[in-house]
Amino acid sequence: MREGTLRRDVLRGMLGIVAADVMMAGGMMWANADVTPKVYTRREWGAVPPRRPPRVLDRAPDHIIVHHTASPNASDLSRSHAFELSRQIQRYHMKSQGWDDIGEQLTISRGGHVMEGRAGSLPTIQQGRLVVGAQSLHHNDHTIGIENEGTYEKEDVPGRLWDALVGVCFWLCTAYRLDPSVAIIGHRDYNDTDCPGDVLYRRLPRLRAEVARALDDAASHADPPHGDPPHGDPPHADPPSDARRRLTSRHQRRLHGHEK
Repeated sequence: MREGTLRRDVLRGMLGIVAADVMMAGGMMWANADVTPKVYTRREWGAVPPRRPPRVLDRAPDHIIVHHTASPNASDLSRSHAFELSRQIQRYHMKSQGWDDIGEQLTISRGGHVMEGRAGSLPTIQQGRLVVGAQSLHHNDHTIGIENEGTYEKEDVPGRLWDALVGVCFWLCTAYRLDPSVAIIGHRDYNDTDCPGDVLYRRLPRLRAEVARALDDAASHADPPHGDPPHGDPPHADPPSDARRRLTSRHQRRLHGHEK
């Protein structure tokens, strides 16, 4: 069995994809399927309440920002470690940074456990809406962030984390009808930061390709389309040009970490 086919089969099993109708929008197809991965809720990992209710926008994000936590590359792949990771991140963001809540909408541990981040993130994703986080200075109101445990300047990404990241991006692209080839970017594309690390950043083209193949696979296993297609293009914008990246990144490092 080819590696690509095996990975897609694993992804289908992990997400529990149920074939359904196919929708066409903006030249891409999305299957109306149950592609939600297992996401541990804030209650399950022991979050504290936010200082203020989350701000929710009645629209989808246009980009998915990939981060790393810049924390040690832990060898503990357990769920209990993943829950403690989320609690540590929330404490740091709220107490040290002074934010209202944990900054990003989703966190993935090195063991591949996926946790809900900022309050309200999970239900709003399911509704096609956006909880405004604090994951990217000046770009919080149109992006959604995934924080991946570890530091990936030189060390490779563990397989469990990678598979979970592919699955989460597949889910988000399906929920928001995003084209992964333009929607998935790294934190450094918007801010002057090393995040998500050189190794993980160089892997982003592979991430986009694997998510696109998963979308194609889900659509090919769905029922034939029927009825009128939805009007309009999916809600994504072009990725920032190199010039724009330089402009948005310049002199941001000293500001990085401040909530918008």
